[in-house]
Amino acid sequence: MLRVVGIILGAGSSARLGRPKQTLPFGDRTLLAHVVREVEAAALDRVVVVLGGAGAEAAAALPPGRAVIASNEAFGTGCASSLLAGLEAAGDSDAIMLLLGDMPGVTTAIVDEVLGAWRAAPSWAAVTSYSDRIGHPFVFSADAFPTLRSLHGDKAVWKIVDQEPISRVARIPVSQSLPLDVDTWSDYERACAAFGYEPMPR
Repeated sequence: MLRVVGIILGAGSSARLGRPKQTLPFGDRTLLAHVVREVEAAALDRVVVVLGGAGAEAAAALPPGRAVIASNEAFGTGCASSLLAGLEAAGDSDAIMLLLGDMPGVTTAIVDEVLGAWRAAPSWAAVTSYSDRIGHPFVFSADAFPTLRSLHGDKAVWKIVDQEPISRVARIPVSQSLPLDVDTWSDYERACAAFGYEPMPR
């Protein structure tokens, strides 16, 4: 079976939200810990969590599990630096799956659906095609690693998705809308409401 390592990007500075989103209470754990739990339960071979901003606090709030932590000291330069840190920590693999630490709606079932589809029909890369638009998880085969290692700055992975043809970046359909990512305080409140959780006071 093709070996796929999940890389959770959780190193952002949370500038728009005003406090580290990784450590926001979300049910019985933090927002990041919720995402990590869902990804750890999927059929990935390994899981890497990339931390940077509020890294020590975020790591301390993660319950013991199979995920390993990679530190990105250059997180302020953009998400490409976190991708590179995760790719380095992933080690030998046939592909990586990129996930965002602020998307609690990406469930184990979604991860496994995308993973199973890619393993059944491997492509240079793949993105998840939700009912309303494309989004994470993204999958990149080992053939794409040299391209990933050349990236710099922010939104760099999206530039690949936008520039490459569908013959190179496949679309894996998932029959639901794109899950919310938490960038602002209202996003956090909406995500809590969707899960029936009480948000912390602002």
